[in-house]
Amino acid sequence: MVAPEKEQDTNGAILSPLRHALFRNMWFSNTVSNAGGLIQSVAAAWIMTSISTADHVALVQTATFLPMALFALPAGAIADIYDRRKVQMVFFLLSLIAAALMALVSILGLITPWVLLGLCFLVGTGGALAAPARGASIAEQVPKELLPQAVALNNISYNLARSVGPAIGGLIVVSFGATAAFVINAVSFVPMLESLRRWRREAEVSRLPPEGLLRSINSGVRYVMNMQPVRRAIGRAFVLCFIGASLPSLMPLIAHDLLQGNAGTFGLLLGSFGIGAVCGIFVLHPMRAKIGNENTLRVCSVVVAASLVGLAASTNLIIDFIILMVAGMAWMMITTSISVLVQLFVPRWVMGRAIATSSASITLGVAMGSWVWGIIARDYGVVVAFQISAIALLASLILGYFLPVADRNKSTELDEHVLDDPDVTLGISGRSGPISIELQYRISEDKARDFYKLMREQQKVRSRNGAYAWSISRNISDPECWAERFSCATWNDYLRLRHRRTLEDSNLQRMAMNMHIGIEPVKVLRWLDRPAGSVRWSDDVPDHGDDALQIQG
Repeated sequence: MVAPEKEQDTNGAILSPLRHALFRNMWFSNTVSNAGGLIQSVAAAWIMTSISTADHVALVQTATFLPMALFALPAGAIADIYDRRKVQMVFFLLSLIAAALMALVSILGLITPWVLLGLCFLVGTGGALAAPARGASIAEQVPKELLPQAVALNNISYNLARSVGPAIGGLIVVSFGATAAFVINAVSFVPMLESLRRWRREAEVSRLPPEGLLRSINSGVRYVMNMQPVRRAIGRAFVLCFIGASLPSLMPLIAHDLLQGNAGTFGLLLGSFGIGAVCGIFVLHPMRAKIGNENTLRVCSVVVAASLVGLAASTNLIIDFIILMVAGMAWMMITTSISVLVQLFVPRWVMGRAIATSSASITLGVAMGSWVWGIIARDYGVVVAFQISAIALLASLILGYFLPVADRNKSTELDEHVLDDPDVTLGISGRSGPISIELQYRISEDKARDFYKLMREQQKVRSRNGAYAWSISRNISDPECWAERFSCATWNDYLRLRHRRTLEDSNLQRMAMNMHIGIEPVKVLRWLDRPAGSVRWSDDVPDHGDDALQIQG
């Protein structure tokens, strides 16, 4: 973890993370890679306009983003289980190989609509599998005070590349053909691989064995589902990206059908969208600070809707440039607000999976929306598709009353205090289980309602950290006696739950302990359910309970 260096590095300036060499090198390499990907996208989309119909043109966007939606959760689990540097190297190398294969197929003249879509999907798969590890590693490259700015800069990397990459891509396609664009994309992965090779990452040592892939995925989903602010933000991201996907997916048809332009025109349109997104980074943080995340999303949704109406009515290139700059600014602010919020609300142990879930919602929305808007554009035209999308965006403002997006200004920190080892004399292993936990409190009757409300919050903490079957009970004959119960699948899962406490979780537990009025402290009972493995079937079977027990947490 990077420690704070100087006061000026934590002054909140948007460019402050770039003062840290490790983050700066990774950021510039990522920008180059993003530019290469956008050059490829321009070439692929423009080829599709000449060899197929509008629905296939929109499917280029689907093929690019669908891998993130499909593989985000396992990719997030991999990012939290394995070394994030090595994970990125492996999957960026996969993208390089896929991009080289695309160039080879183009050289041989074997491009067809479905071959092109398949290769776009393959290139996107490598990026999708690397993305959670890339996002989660940001916190290792800057001080925690600069995490919001670093996340925003990481998002703006794509938009900065989009401000120049598509224009360059359009010129390359016009001048040298699509094959040259595909070759350039393959080469663009080299700087990122070199930056990762030079990163001397400090390995994180855990006292517990890593979770398996499926169990890790389940832990990540459980955490997100039990963290209401993150769950709401992800839901809003999906809806807004599904509706707004009409703009990026049908942009080739703005150039081809509405403006009667060529690949260079398409590249310039994408470039203006990217320039607007880059400019938005300087507006985002002041706007979030002044009106909050929810109002920021509402304003940006209205701006994108107005932009769609303007694009549907315009046939002037200059006017479209201006509209797309405004739309790019609003689109970036929507996606970045969600990304920053997710990273601020979750602790490091589940960061990769939370980022993956957020990315999956955004990319699944774009992928599905692109397909739907492509069909509408094919059957009714681009203008009608934009008009319907604008109306739907305005209607989505109602969601702000049912799924409001929360505000948060600082990152969630784990409680570094190491708890005392549990008292264990029974012969069990890390895989023994299920384990049931019971905490017995004595609460004054006049504090019963406050304690119950506190326990309902405690239920959310236990559930997202790995517990199930949580319950709270009150003794009928002794109303001051309360019992909190929950279970964990294995002993290792219980130990992980103890180590996953954030500072806020620990504060909630202290509040519960402070309400306890008994002379004796809160009693904690731990049970091994169905303890067949700890009972000898006969006198001849060795009693492993006599062996020295190795406590792991």
